Amino acid sequence: MDTMRDRFIATTSQLLDEDPRLALVLAEISRDGFGPAAQAHPDRVVNVGIREQLLIGAGAGMALTGLRPIVHTFASFLVERPFEQVKLDFGHQGVGGVLVSAGGSYDWPAGGFTHMSPGDVALLDTLDGWTVHVPGHPDEAEELLREAAAGDGRVYVRLSVQSNERARPVGAGAGFTAVREGTGGVVIAVGPMLDNVLAATAGLDVTVLYATTVRPFDAAGLRRAVGDDGAADVVIVEPYLAGTSTAAANDVLAELPHRVLGLGVGRAELRKYGEMDEHLAAHGLDARGLRERIGGFLRR
Repeated sequence: MDTMRDRFIATTSQLLDEDPRLALVLAEISRDGFGPAAQAHPDRVVNVGIREQLLIGAGAGMALTGLRPIVHTFASFLVERPFEQVKLDFGHQGVGGVLVSAGGSYDWPAGGFTHMSPGDVALLDTLDGWTVHVPGHPDEAEELLREAAAGDGRVYVRLSVQSNERARPVGAGAGFTAVREGTGGVVIAVGPMLDNVLAATAGLDVTVLYATTVRPFDAAGLRRAVGDDGAADVVIVEPYLAGTSTAAANDVLAELPHRVLGLGVGRAELRKYGEMDEHLAAHGLDARGLRERIGGFLRR
């Protein structure tokens, strides 16, 4: 199976051929994969070099001319390093674009903490008007990318090496989809966390919701899932900073007695490179760690 990043390169290259409104802005990352596209569309494929603030500014400038920019690099260089430009050049100027990241929270541990971005979605949460997609499979990444490219709003697509075994329905209006139904609580699995969550909750009487679009937060979907029993226990498992979506869930459930547990990447920096599976285990995001924490929370 190809990776989400492989699929992003292939899909975007095709879209550039099909839609003259689209432009692509790079900052060295994935440059080689887009070589043919750059030769075919030298006026709409721009590599600004290792200048991430310029990356965002150039994309927003293209949007001001009527183009639909797709802007790409590692998450830490796309959201964190040029955050002021994201806030002002896109948000303050009121223009749209598609930010597509790679690297996720710990996809390339050997790159060190400079190439990790567990806080990217939480940081974007401080801004208004961003749609955030977190696909869990290359097929989902392609569908969400195509949808984002065809629109006009501000969209962040978060790609990862980690992937679920199979794709699920995504796209406009999909919201949170029920993968398993139960009566003992609700577990929301975001993107590539689904397979581990399903393994962790095997045999537990819980509803598992799958989320690939986390902003806007599917308030109606969560409210339906918790039902009308008078109280709600909700666990949110996210592949980025733990607790990123707990405030959104608390707002949805404000009129109900409820408990919310946010699981994800911890704040403490892990200073050994290791491998991705070791990072998952260290953050308690493997099936075993999730089983312990989800089971312990729901038994209280």
